Amino acid sequence: MHDGVDAVKDAADDLNASLHVQKRRKGIYILPNLFTLAALFGGFYAIVMAINGRFDLAAIGIFCAMVLDSLDGRVARMTNTQSAFGEQMDSLSDMVSFGAAPALISYVWALNGLGRWGWFASFVYCACAALRLARFNVNTAVVDKRYFQGLPSPAAAALVGGFLWVATELNLKGADVAWYMFGLVLFSGLTMVTNVPFYSFKDVQMKKSVPFAVIVAIALGIAVINIHPPSVLFALFVGYGMSGYVIYAWRRAKGIRTSVISTSKDEPEERGLH
Repeated sequence: MHDGVDAVKDAADDLNASLHVQKRRKGIYILPNLFTLAALFGGFYAIVMAINGRFDLAAIGIFCAMVLDSLDGRVARMTNTQSAFGEQMDSLSDMVSFGAAPALISYVWALNGLGRWGWFASFVYCACAALRLARFNVNTAVVDKRYFQGLPSPAAAALVGGFLWVATELNLKGADVAWYMFGLVLFSGLTMVTNVPFYSFKDVQMKKSVPFAVIVAIALGIAVINIHPPSVLFALFVGYGMSGYVIYAWRRAKGIRTSVISTSKDEPEERGLH
């Protein structure tokens, strides 16, 4: 009789322990989500600075958000703290920092003087950023990992923010370059939703050893950026923004398949991974 009671108690204890473990596993990992929240703050800070007329700081806020956004996923993988919550949080943060923020900043600085054309361009950019993020989320399982399908939203934001940063450093007013900003905003937005392949750098292994010359080249690159950060960073992202079209044209000329979607016919997992 006692053996039966003890067995029931042991089973109840095991069930309670299992429930306790499951309940504990439902928590939120702090470290990667801190980087995501910091990136979100960078986008929010950029909007606030634009409203206050500090457009140089607004551009810097976008670039800071880019750096933090590139770190949260790496930190999660390094610490084995990936979660569905973090994936969704990252996607929503990107929509604010690289979708809404650049659209609003460009409108407040330059495009509002163009009337309906101004808010048209801003909305197109914002809508394309949302579409690009949604497409990325559902196509993750069927896209060649070496390439992005369309311009990544952080790079599109860097084009808009970089142009604004360079213009403010040159003491140019938004009204003087409104149509240039109009064209750049449309180019950045529409390029996000094209099928043009952009190299993702995901196959670069950071843990592998590299020749000494590579470290020297990195040091030289950092030194060049410090000569004049706005101009150098903007030039880099202009080059990256055109690189996809170069890759597309090269593939077409060689008769290579231009799409980065795999030939798998399986339905992609509809999980937010950006």
